[in-house]
Amino acid sequence: MKVKTKSKKVNKAWLNDHVNDPYVKLAHKEGYRARAAYKLKEIDEALGLIRPGHLVVDLGCAPGAWSQYVRRRLSPQGAAAGQLDGTVIALDLLPMEAIEGVTFLQGDFREPEVLARLQAVLAGRKADVVVSDMAPNLSGVASADAARISHLVELAVEFASAHLKPEGALVAKVFHGSGYSQLVQLFKETFRVVKPLKPKASRDKSSETFLVGIGPKAPR
Repeated sequence: MKVKTKSKKVNKAWLNDHVNDPYVKLAHKEGYRARAAYKLKEIDEALGLIRPGHLVVDLGCAPGAWSQYVRRRLSPQGAAAGQLDGTVIALDLLPMEAIEGVTFLQGDFREPEVLARLQAVLAGRKADVVVSDMAPNLSGVASADAARISHLVELAVEFASAHLKPEGALVAKVFHGSGYSQLVQLFKETFRVVKPLKPKASRDKSSETFLVGIGPKAPR
């Protein structure tokens, strides 16, 4: 019974924090599906990554907040609908409610046939920016979870390395802890410029941070 009571207290505390979170309120006000939109917004405003005319690939897009932000950045008026100057291609294992102007593919990024579908939609075009908010279902076993997280980041780096323009950028969510230093090293081996960023919109208690790689190096 004590375990259940503690669990209820934790859930209530999380719910209270969530309801009073300024980014949750702002997302509701501005029509974003999740507060995560402001993490990408901060990164983009700091580094100037996404501009009208760009082709952007959003990996792990559901529920769609990052795609919504990118779509608005590619709109001449910054609008959530209407004219779009650029291309947004989004992919996720989970379903996603349609976003006007965004091409959505549902499937597991780890499956070769899903990557093949994504490449078919790209039709030989190179991306200006790849963003990845992918995260696995966590088991609670630290070593196993770290391996799953690293694998997804490695896949995002591999995809970006193959499909980015020479000055293109990858934004990927990572977590401090086991495997983090190896992922930083992977970015340094793959990109000419590497920047770790923790946006203000990331919760203080969260170990998540973001690695940005700019300018993929030529394959060895």
